[in-house]
Amino acid sequence: MNLRRLKYFVKIVDLESLTLASDVLHVAQPALSQQLATLEGECKQKLLVRTQKGVEPTEAGRVLYRHAQAILRHVEQARADVQNAGRSLVGQVSVGLAPGTAASTLALRLLQVVQGRHPQIVLHINENLGTTLFDAVRKGTMDMAVLYGGEGPAQGLSFDLLTKEALCVVAPAGSLRKDEISLQDLGDVDLLLPCSGNQLRRYVDRAFATVRMAPRVVAEMESSSTLSAAIGSRVGATILPASVARAVAATANAELHQLISPVIEVPLVLCASDHLPMSEPAQVVRGILLELVGEDMSSPA
Repeated sequence: MNLRRLKYFVKIVDLESLTLASDVLHVAQPALSQQLATLEGECKQKLLVRTQKGVEPTEAGRVLYRHAQAILRHVEQARADVQNAGRSLVGQVSVGLAPGTAASTLALRLLQVVQGRHPQIVLHINENLGTTLFDAVRKGTMDMAVLYGGEGPAQGLSFDLLTKEALCVVAPAGSLRKDEISLQDLGDVDLLLPCSGNQLRRYVDRAFATVRMAPRVVAEMESSSTLSAAIGSRVGATILPASVARAVAATANAELHQLISPVIEVPLVLCASDHLPMSEPAQVVRGILLELVGEDMSSPA
């Protein structure tokens, strides 16, 4: 097998369509189909199957896809490392920061430190849902992401625990009378929470389920700025990790309350591919990100 066929195969899998891949690669579809047939012959396995939506990889195809991603990334990295040998670090690095995480408050500092130390590294910061970031890192379209979760194994991904944070309640000033509250105290409180697919929301829903309650959700939102404005306007309260809760409370007419019954801790993890190589610029950015998260976690409340 050669690199060109692997490149074609990866693009077909990514786009889930021979037709779309043909257009993007500027290769006639019959020629693309022939290259795929040759690759299947070399592997002695059927790699793709047609579905109503397009094409999808077989089990053998998924195995080859992971290897092909790693091979193509190795080649790209080798080319870049040779070209930049002896020079300052150059390249693009993509970092995902899930909204509502401690790391999302570090986006500006991360950009400033990277620019100050390595001005030729172009940093791409993507603030998106955790599930979206998982998929991007798994496919190799993003170098790394910081998000909540990662408790169990996930195919194609590795997780480094950064810290664990306790969840707190942020409520409009004067709406809750106690500094320390339980989930039972929130039974009649209007809540503003992330959508149901969000990792943080899953922890909240699980905690309510343990006390046989359901959160009284009046709106779902991911944006910290919108959340701050809604709490400041007394639309409702929210439940957030301590670091983000402090930031939201500081920008709204809101008060912070410790959640003590039960105490809910969520792991904050750095997610990366477990099989795709990380470029030297990406490794440097990863180190800076870990440094900043460590500083933030060790700073006083």
